[in-house]
Amino acid sequence: MVAFALPLPVSADEDAIKLKPGDGLAVVEQNCVACHSVDYVQMNSPFLDRKGWTAEVTKMVKTFGAPVEEADQQKIVEYFTANYGKP
Repeated sequence: MVAFALPLPVSADEDAIKLKPGDGLAVVEQNCVACHSVDYVQMNSPFLDRKGWTAEVTKMVKTFGAPVEEADQQKIVEYFTANYGKP
C-alpha cells in the first residue's frame, strides 16, 4: 500500500519533556508554557546565555505582547539562565 510509504509527522511528546526543577519554575510554567511547548526551551538553550535569555523574554513582552509582570520577567531569566543557559 502507498499509505505505508508516506512519512509520518514527528512531534515531541509533551508528556515526556519536562522542565528542570528549580527556583522560578512555577513562574515559567504560568507565563511561558501557555504559548510555547517545552521543547522550545531545549532547542534554544545551547545558544542562549543570560544576555540571550534576557533578550528573548524582553522580545516576548515588548514585541509579542506577552502579559508578564516585570518582577516575573527577571525570575524567568534567572530560571532559564541557571537551568538552560549556555555555559
